[in-house]
Amino acid sequence: MTFAGCISAFEGFAPQNGGFGTNAEALHQLMIPLEDTAAAAGAASPASADDDIGERRLRRKISNRESARRSRARKQSHLDDLRALAARLRGDRGELAERARAARGRVALVQLANAELRAEAAALSRRLEVAASRELVLNQLYAAFAGVGTFEQTLASLMV
Repeated sequence: MTFAGCISAFEGFAPQNGGFGTNAEALHQLMIPLEDTAAAAGAASPASADDDIGERRLRRKISNRESARRSRARKQSHLDDLRALAARLRGDRGELAERARAARGRVALVQLANAELRAEAAALSRRLEVAASRELVLNQLYAAFAGVGTFEQTLASLMV
């Protein structure tokens, strides 16, 4: 089989599995005729030098195709990994959104309770001020009746 015959035989093989399979059988079938041709022609003839060059080109072509197949497989694997990561991150994002919503609800409840406690504290503070002023008035009245000062002085201090 000549070099041109080997190339046409090689080109006749279709890639397997959409280009992701191996062409080991095709390579084996191509190598047998090339080795037979090289041995029959001998190393000294000019035709065998052309066949050697053709054989190297053919092997390089096959090697390049296999390398491209491996590269596509790596790329597909990487793409699958990225898709799985994206799906996991979408799930995590949903979980975090739910947790944030629940936290916002708890914050709203705490703010409401805090507002109620502040209002209660303000009311108690007002009651305490009123009680303190009443105590002061009563103390002054008791002091006036006990003879600590005159009644007029006590009334004047209450007016202030």
